[in-house]
Amino acid sequence: MIPGLDGLRAAAFLILFGLHTDYLQFGWMGVQMFFVLSGFLITNILLGMKENLPLGSYLYKFYVRRFLRIFPLYYFFLFLMLGLAAWLISISYRTSLMKVIQDQAVYAFLYVYDFISAYRGFEPSRFLDHLWSLSVEEQFYLVWPLLIFLTPQKSLKKLFLAGIIAGPLFRVAFYFAYHLGLSAYLREPVALALYPLPFTHVDAFAFGAYISRFSIPNARRQLVFLGGFLPLAGFASQYLATGEAGALSSLGYPVTLPNAYQFLWAYSLINYWFAILIYCIVNEGLFVKFLDLPLLQYLGKISYGLYVYHFPVIWFAGRLRDVQGLEGISYPQITLVALAGTILIASISYHLLERPLIRLKDTLAAYTRTDTNPRTP
Repeated sequence: MIPGLDGLRAAAFLILFGLHTDYLQFGWMGVQMFFVLSGFLITNILLGMKENLPLGSYLYKFYVRRFLRIFPLYYFFLFLMLGLAAWLISISYRTSLMKVIQDQAVYAFLYVYDFISAYRGFEPSRFLDHLWSLSVEEQFYLVWPLLIFLTPQKSLKKLFLAGIIAGPLFRVAFYFAYHLGLSAYLREPVALALYPLPFTHVDAFAFGAYISRFSIPNARRQLVFLGGFLPLAGFASQYLATGEAGALSSLGYPVTLPNAYQFLWAYSLINYWFAILIYCIVNEGLFVKFLDLPLLQYLGKISYGLYVYHFPVIWFAGRLRDVQGLEGISYPQITLVALAGTILIASISYHLLERPLIRLKDTLAAYTRTDTNPRTP
């Protein structure tokens, strides 16, 4: 693993956890960081495999390894949620919430939860809502490997730049289509319908892919400049659109970016900043000493489980106030219980379920990663 990236995964999860416990409104950006990081890592892997394998072996090894890494935990979680929902319905506890799980599970099983999340009749669930981003990732995995294999080396930059441009172009096209008739089928406002769709985030993956092979000039300077410019632009645009700068914890960018047409332009700026951040960590060692602290490294290793399990754990931690004698428990205490519970469950899952299957990858689809492609300016 590249130094610093496990710690970055941990950071992405922790800010998402801050969002879902109502502490950090900008925490939704953790998903964007995951998308950019996926674009970087998957493209790096695919390009290395492409140089050494024919198409059949290339696709076989990639998909077997992805299957063993992603599907077991994901489907275990879904069956666990269905079993839990059935049991809680049988004892008449929060029946309506549990029935939502049963109604929506099929979309999660088919990895189309992102599309149903944009649908007008969608009912949010504190157990499955976060799975939209995993659907987006899987849809990326379906398309990207073949595109990478079929694109000549000399055309890679054009492919990545096309993806970077396609993201905002789709968002603009969707905006007009929404107001020309799609609004009858999709959630309101337009920013909420746009947010979970995979095409919205094409530029996130493409930015990650770009930095896997091409340089960013003056990366540290850009990182510092954009780190200051982004919140200033966010708060200023919020103020111009609404008369208020918005909550400080949003950094000017509330979830789904509903104001000041941020849903059209801000994703690209945020994704680019994360691309520069990853580039600086990988190529210049920025923040690596901090990100490689043992605790952050460990949380990064189990970050997939942390992400999958944390949403329902937070919900159940909040139900502690339903227990006699715990009615007075404070919200910070509930948050700490939820965090500790998430880490415990994700740790057990990693050691008993994920790690044995990670080892199996090298038996069924062995591949030694080689970073043979030099970075080009």
